[in-house]
Amino acid sequence: MITRPITRREALRKMGSGFGMLGLAGLVGKSSPAAGPLDVKPTNFPPKAKHVIFLFLNGGPSHVDTFDPKPMLTKYHGQPIPTGNLKTERKTGNLLKSPFQFKKCGQSGIEISEIFPRLGEMIDDICVIRSMYADRPNHEPSLFMLNSGHVLPGHPSMGSWLTYGLGTENQNLPGFVVMCPGQPVVGPQLWTSAYLPAVYQGVHIPNNEKAPEKLIAYVKGPHSNTPDQRRQIDLLEKLNRLHMAREGTDPQLEAGIQSMEIAYRMQAEAPEVFDISKESEAVRARYGDGDFGRGCLMALRLVERGVRMVQIYFGNGQPWDNHDDILIHRRLAQQSDGPMAALLQDLKSRGLFNETIVLIGGEFGRTPAVEVSGLVSVQNGRDHNNHGFSTLLAGGGIKGGMVYGATDDFGFKAVEKPVHAHDLHATILRQLGLDHTKLTYRYSGRDFRLTDVAGNVIQEIIA
Repeated sequence: MITRPITRREALRKMGSGFGMLGLAGLVGKSSPAAGPLDVKPTNFPPKAKHVIFLFLNGGPSHVDTFDPKPMLTKYHGQPIPTGNLKTERKTGNLLKSPFQFKKCGQSGIEISEIFPRLGEMIDDICVIRSMYADRPNHEPSLFMLNSGHVLPGHPSMGSWLTYGLGTENQNLPGFVVMCPGQPVVGPQLWTSAYLPAVYQGVHIPNNEKAPEKLIAYVKGPHSNTPDQRRQIDLLEKLNRLHMAREGTDPQLEAGIQSMEIAYRMQAEAPEVFDISKESEAVRARYGDGDFGRGCLMALRLVERGVRMVQIYFGNGQPWDNHDDILIHRRLAQQSDGPMAALLQDLKSRGLFNETIVLIGGEFGRTPAVEVSGLVSVQNGRDHNNHGFSTLLAGGGIKGGMVYGATDDFGFKAVEKPVHAHDLHATILRQLGLDHTKLTYRYSGRDFRLTDVAGNVIQEIIA
């Protein structure tokens, strides 16, 4: 009997079919989800935290008007900075004192601006990092850096890295949820999974909507009941698996299979978790009826149900980008102060504070000098400042009631214990039980990671 030699392509196809059918055999006939990419995964060492809530004040809040008091700004108000201006994105003039008063809060006596009175009441649970710095003075690269560890687009966000490395505790909900009433400057690239499998991408929820059915469009199919949908999805999955067994691995098709499975399971739990009317009127009143407040309350409910990471952007565009008038910060703080404090309080009362890291901050700070470029109509604002700014951390094994690092006397540059985004990410990963140098993904011939080739865990802030 004469046999025709098979081609290399056919050999690979047959080999792929064999492995594919082995995988398919474990799926056929099962109504419960198979072991998948979002299942909880082992950590490098015992974790101190399980979840992350990132409250992103997009636009760049001014640290010298919020969390980093500078008496020298008042003393030298209206005068040139004695040390000389550092390079900023636009032309700046003389020093501008803060229009807000700072006062000592809590037993720790940490000074906080008067525009955050309720957050000040929680200061003994908060670590204030006053020595953050970024690589670029403009929004896009700084947003990318704080969210994905790189100044250029095309890299996975922190939430994607976390779900890739850890999975999630609730298979009926996405592992990574992003809320924003619209979108920040860069948009969906900030919560992309990039070269990680698509199942790790953040699920965007428009929290300017109130009704659960509007928050998640088409979360329930109107034309078929749950058993019918289950049979349809099972059939589609079998067909797709057979196709991949014959043709080889297809990442896009695999992502589609996983997305359909998650979407099906979300029908059971998502409408309830996003329905904040389930909370008491007293609880809802503490968060307020604004977009950000509703987002903070939803974040509480999501981590309560095992979601790995929730990120809330303060508003559409860049609301904290107050080049013209820094007094706008007062109005923005009124919208964010109460919800942030309420979130911390409720995490504590529900036993979630010690296992949830709450991160509060923006992409950079603002200059101590007034902006005088031709772009502003009222010269009472501040330009971007990547040389020094503040970020807050609470919960998840982070020391509360402490200040870490410092900027110079005028708040222009981090001079004591500087902290880069890589260091911040490394520390968060450490608290979640992950070694940031080992959380890697092979792509395009290189092992990529959230912290690139840098990052040091900030041991001093760990309880």
